[in-house]
Amino acid sequence: MEYNLKRDVDFKAFFSRKEKYLKSFLEALLDMEIYKIEINQEVHVEKLLKEEKGGSMDLQAEINEDTIVNIEMQRKNYQNIEQRSTYYSSRIISRSLRAGMDYTKIKKVIMINILDYILYKEHDEYISKTAIVLDKHRNHEVIREMQWYFIEIPKIRKLADIDLDNIVNQWLIFIDNKNRRLVKMVKERNKIFKEAEEDLKYLTGEEEERRLQDLREKWEFDRISETNYAREEGEKIGERRGMEIGEKRGMEIGEKRGMKIGEKRGMEIGEKNIIKTLLKNNMSPKEIAEKTGIALGKILRMVN
Repeated sequence: MEYNLKRDVDFKAFFSRKEKYLKSFLEALLDMEIYKIEINQEVHVEKLLKEEKGGSMDLQAEINEDTIVNIEMQRKNYQNIEQRSTYYSSRIISRSLRAGMDYTKIKKVIMINILDYILYKEHDEYISKTAIVLDKHRNHEVIREMQWYFIEIPKIRKLADIDLDNIVNQWLIFIDNKNRRLVKMVKERNKIFKEAEEDLKYLTGEEEERRLQDLREKWEFDRISETNYAREEGEKIGERRGMEIGEKRGMEIGEKRGMKIGEKRGMEIGEKNIIKTLLKNNMSPKEIAEKTGIALGKILRMVN
């Protein structure tokens, strides 16, 4: 079956409607037992589409009453995922604080970024987990209340040998859905993925989800159109400005050139008048040259 869980609308709808799928994925990734999970469904998708104008939609859940998990599917590399994670995790913590709350009661925030591109080219690990440690004591972790995961799906596709009994790997293969042979093997090993695929049949066929995805795609087309329009307008403005500057510069150069030509021409006319006057006064060309400093050859050309 063809499906695309890497579209954030489908990703959010799938994991938010079926708690057991999210629980299975998080337990495997975080290596912990989840006895309580509450998915935050307060954000209306259409409102998010309108207000954030196509900003990536995240899925948020509270687990075991003391940890907030934020999951984001990111298909394109906008060169800001690390900064986004820092900003959003801080914002989640600040929003969870209430007046008079003891800081020791702050809930842990875990940011999980599932990326359909390679973020860290310097190593082959496809799951990178951050830890904030002391500079001179790297084994001492501080600020345990914030954690980031960066999962690079394309790296999994390059693996020659992958552990298919690992549930995290199973989920990432299922989400990616690029290698149907591996997806089939995953379904044979874990029945939850057979159920998940059946649920996806209904999900991907629902009119509401198709409509929401259409809105996303429309926004993307509009964004591209607006970007192209802005670039074209910028080019026109730049061209006009360039022409204005060029015209002004041309006038300045022309003016300077004209002054030089006029000055030269004026000197030539002046010299000719002087030569004519002195010749009328019966001075020889040699005498005129000596008196005025005008080249003898120039005087002789006028005489001849």
